[in-house]
Amino acid sequence: MLQTALSTAPTTLLFASRGNKLSPIVFSKRRRSLTLLPRWNFIRTRPRPKPKPFSAVAATENGVFTSPEMAKSFDFTSEERIYNWWESQGYFRPNFDRGSVPFVISMPPPNVTGSLHMGHAMFVTLEDIMVRYHRMKGRPTLWLPGTDHAGIATQLVVERMLASEGIKRAELSRDEFTKHVWEWKEKYGGTITNQIRRLGASCDWTREHFTLDEQLSRAVIEAFVRLHEKGLIYQGSYMVNWSPSLQTAVSDLEVEYSEESGTLYYIKYRVAGGSRSDYLTIATTRPETLFGDVAIAVHPKDDRYSKYVGMMAIVPMTYGRHIPIISDRHVDKDFGTGVLKISPGHDHNDYLLARKLGLPILNIMNKDGTLNKVAGLYCGLDRFEARKKLWAELEETGLAVKQEAHTLRVPRSQRGGEIIEPLVSKQWFVTMEPLAEKALRAVERGELTIIPERFEKIYNHWLSNIKDWCISRQLWWGHRIPVWYIVGKDCEEEYIVARSADEALEKARAKYGNDVEIYQDPDVLDTWFSSALWPFSTLGWPDVSEEDFRRFYPTTMLETGHDILFFWVARMVMMGIEFTGTIPFSYVYLHGLIRDSQVSLVHR
Repeated sequence: MLQTALSTAPTTLLFASRGNKLSPIVFSKRRRSLTLLPRWNFIRTRPRPKPKPFSAVAATENGVFTSPEMAKSFDFTSEERIYNWWESQGYFRPNFDRGSVPFVISMPPPNVTGSLHMGHAMFVTLEDIMVRYHRMKGRPTLWLPGTDHAGIATQLVVERMLASEGIKRAELSRDEFTKHVWEWKEKYGGTITNQIRRLGASCDWTREHFTLDEQLSRAVIEAFVRLHEKGLIYQGSYMVNWSPSLQTAVSDLEVEYSEESGTLYYIKYRVAGGSRSDYLTIATTRPETLFGDVAIAVHPKDDRYSKYVGMMAIVPMTYGRHIPIISDRHVDKDFGTGVLKISPGHDHNDYLLARKLGLPILNIMNKDGTLNKVAGLYCGLDRFEARKKLWAELEETGLAVKQEAHTLRVPRSQRGGEIIEPLVSKQWFVTMEPLAEKALRAVERGELTIIPERFEKIYNHWLSNIKDWCISRQLWWGHRIPVWYIVGKDCEEEYIVARSADEALEKARAKYGNDVEIYQDPDVLDTWFSSALWPFSTLGWPDVSEEDFRRFYPTTMLETGHDILFFWVARMVMMGIEFTGTIPFSYVYLHGLIRDSQVSLVHR
């Protein structure tokens, strides 16, 4: 494994021009610069003597290191026994006998559903090199392991398992379903950690954590409450990525875009009050969304349509519903016919345009991907079935102009592969701009070093253009949102944020009387919310007097794949500064991604 890692290691670890020389880097929380130690030199300067048979000398009475002359092929049978001995002797735990500032890495927590792949081998190798190097230097060293509860992935796995037994989630109560998930976790959740052990990872397993364990769950609730008290968490209806099969909002990271062959549909919109020759032709890849149209837009300098601006157009197949014809400079005159249908309930760009122009938002879709009553006679049809039926009827009425082959950029769920639906939904959000400003300053001041340096530009660009973070998920597996509503009151106006149900009831009684009834928000938090607290929640936060927190926080190094720089790394920086007053680590070391010959992502 070491040979593989060295052959692919970044230039910060190796000097390619100097043969087999490794350049270890000293990472210290008290240093803002990198100090290069003398390099390990593997170059022989003397003639190589005739090799002698290799034999290992027994170091202990239990025979852990007794082995015969080295065979031609490596014998793996001793690895597990040696590893278990190392662990039993406490060699993976930090040793403060020689004092010094500790070297600390928090392992990126793999999903509890995961099984070993090349990406795991990469990060384990790189982190193990760093950890063992500093341990051998006599520095107190902590490599803290753990796993992530992986909300969507785990719920999907368990739902499929239950379906194979003839059980649907809808037939179970929330408690019954989560009981099944915990049973699955106890049975299969240790697979990935056992495999990481077999790689030889010298983690301190006595400090292993799971994002849903008691300590980390307490930290998650505390973080939500504090952010809400500062006015940084709010509830509202906004455009999100919606998964119809999972029936939950998903993060941008869980949406993968692919270039696919599709169709561009050309449709006539007649101008109200005009002659039969007065119509505008729009080009769309999703004709079924016309039921959600609220306006037709053209470019203000497009002479072809300027005479229609200010008039009304008739939406096809809607029994004569009228919408305004407007002009806006954001319309692309060269795409399709230069006429844009605005469906703000089902398109991210249309949504932003409608909010800017003050247009209404019309939702035509149910949470399961079927059309709702706004679609009239198409109500209840699946979105793709509705598309076929609508086009056939447009052809019958003479409003269908033509179809053209068109390459689409299709958003698909990373988990299930289905096409994601842009949908306006009521969710919980974190206001990110004030948090991002502090994270930007950390890099500007040199408090945080990103390696390779080129990724600083990506980090700065994302934080400088950051959007509010949708943190609610419509799942049953995860950290339940610590919000309680008052029975009989408007959910969006009358709610209570508390650290427990007892505290929520106490607050409700103080405000509404002893007869008040409350119920908890059914949603859970985005998995990335708990992951953002990982460097300090695993060390005891919010109890800052905890010995591990005082000794090991802030940590030294965060090593991970560059693709989650902003989805995870930047969020950890923001949350670390917000809740602890300091950056959670001094260095971010980003490794590359393992891809196949088609340049598609294989493993992180």
